[in-house]
Amino acid sequence: MQKRWIAGLVISVVLVVGGLWSIYSYADPEKLELNDTVRESTPGNFVLLSHGYTHYEIGGPENGPVVVLAAGFSVPYYIWDPTYKALTDAGFRVLRYDYYGRGYSDRPVTDYKVDLHITQLNELLEKIHIAGPIDLVGLSFGGSVITTFAYRYPERVRKLVYMDPGFRYPSATPSFSGLPSVWGFFTAIFDERYWPQQQMGDFLHPDRFPDWPSRYSVQMRYKGFRRSRLAEFVSNAGEDQGDEIARVGEHPRPVLVIWGKQDKTVLFSNSEWLMKLLPNGRLLAVEEAGHLPQWEQPNVVHPELIAFLSQ
Repeated sequence: MQKRWIAGLVISVVLVVGGLWSIYSYADPEKLELNDTVRESTPGNFVLLSHGYTHYEIGGPENGPVVVLAAGFSVPYYIWDPTYKALTDAGFRVLRYDYYGRGYSDRPVTDYKVDLHITQLNELLEKIHIAGPIDLVGLSFGGSVITTFAYRYPERVRKLVYMDPGFRYPSATPSFSGLPSVWGFFTAIFDERYWPQQQMGDFLHPDRFPDWPSRYSVQMRYKGFRRSRLAEFVSNAGEDQGDEIARVGEHPRPVLVIWGKQDKTVLFSNSEWLMKLLPNGRLLAVEEAGHLPQWEQPNVVHPELIAFLSQ
């Protein structure tokens, strides 16, 4: 009787585990490897840095003022499409790139602390031979990146532009973070499928951008995206960037802050405390725009951005 009970238990466990694995295999979108074949067929450029390949694009006159566009938390560099075109057409030399773990850049197995992003940008600038002062434009999470870069290398940054910025601040460590494999397993089954559609919340008028989820989904097909995205939460859970922002604000360089007034991702009301820390800053409040004003109100945002960078 006991042997039958044990055998039944073993069979039940095997069936449950097998069923969960089947569900995971079906739900997991990461079927492809980022390799040379993919890179050869992908628009843009690639350069091998210390943590892997970085996907980037640079355009505009070679002698134009250099502007670096730092993207948000998880959307690749296409989030800058209208801004990249507006700036290159205006005569700027513009660089945009995918962070490690996003888009077509490699997904290294490492901590995704800010040091990783600063090292990536530093090495990228060196590899493509940009040595002089640059203007930095950071969107959402990119605000955190450009702040740390300007804090560590103040002499290398001419102007700063924050667009609906987000910063690192202390937060609770996510559930299952101590068990990354388990966390990734359940994320793939229960949560990841909704990530593309969730990006629509960045718009005030999402119906105007029907292809946004499908564009986001492309990067999810390549192995390591989910792991990298979850690692970002864990790596920065205890970080507090307040002192950095204040120190950067003490520098006399000009600062422009652009913010969609209907932003539900990073609330416009946050601009009040930020502007107190940036006494050299000017705020452009964009009406009828959510988290991505460069898409929803380009005729407002880009003339102001170009005028600021041209001064």
